[in-house]
Amino acid sequence: MALLDGLPSELVRRISGVRLYAPSMAHVDLSAPGYYFLATDTPLMMHWLAARAEQAGARIAYQTSFGQAARLHSGFDLGASGTARYLVGADGPNSRVAKAFGLGQNSQFLLGVEHEYAGVEIEDPDKLHCFIDRRLAPGYIGWIVAGVGVTQVGLARRVGRHQFMENAVMAAFLEKIAPIFDFRGLRPVSVRAGMIPCGGIVRPVAGPRVLLIGDAAGMVSPVTAGGIHTALKHGLAAGHAIADFLKGNAEDPCGWFVQSYPRFRTKRLLRFLFDHFQSDALFNLLLGTKLVRMAAGIV
Repeated sequence: MALLDGLPSELVRRISGVRLYAPSMAHVDLSAPGYYFLATDTPLMMHWLAARAEQAGARIAYQTSFGQAARLHSGFDLGASGTARYLVGADGPNSRVAKAFGLGQNSQFLLGVEHEYAGVEIEDPDKLHCFIDRRLAPGYIGWIVAGVGVTQVGLARRVGRHQFMENAVMAAFLEKIAPIFDFRGLRPVSVRAGMIPCGGIVRPVAGPRVLLIGDAAGMVSPVTAGGIHTALKHGLAAGHAIADFLKGNAEDPCGWFVQSYPRFRTKRLLRFLFDHFQSDALFNLLLGTKLVRMAAGIV
């Protein structure tokens, strides 16, 4: 993975396939030549990335949030944080940078919760175990993955139409999967929850000397809610494009670079279909058919 060249091997674990469970708990294994997922120790990976940035000359202001910025002729006045010639909003699904400059904001979300368990092994650890269940995870899935030093168990649900009671829903999910993966009675070493944008790229996504990337830009697959690969790819490209602009070698990338952002047209259609026509009975019936395998391949 070129974007993470040099990443210590102890921070990642390769997941080579998917085991997809129907609501009935029947399952089918899916894989594709050369395709894989990476489970990461996210906090340590972020520390590693930050250290690399500082080694390259970046100054990181820890525990400092973006508040506001006033436009100058050649950049921005950030108040106590000084000045900047260019702003990149990589500040999450509810981006303050987007609000400050009238850029597009995410309006469709999944709400996810994940428990991490230490010292727990699962069968077939080289698969991402995904569970379809409209009652427990409407609009998305539950999952189990053998991560880096921990086993991660979580689910996400569409926000808006369904009340999300974290403890009750997770308890019901753990009860359902107990016959094959029993986490009941175990205490997680950490619990995290958050909003995941699922409406596609926001509009507008950039303005003069300012652009959004990652979750702030809605750069997340509307179906899988995955966005790490895409954010890393476009974050790296944005850095190079902005550097070229500030050196006088190129135009402001806000006018052209964002055209390379993914449109997710097919995945937005699948998101619509999943939101409006998800059926446990139909999924039980179709599991293992070419139709499900084709849809999974698109995802």
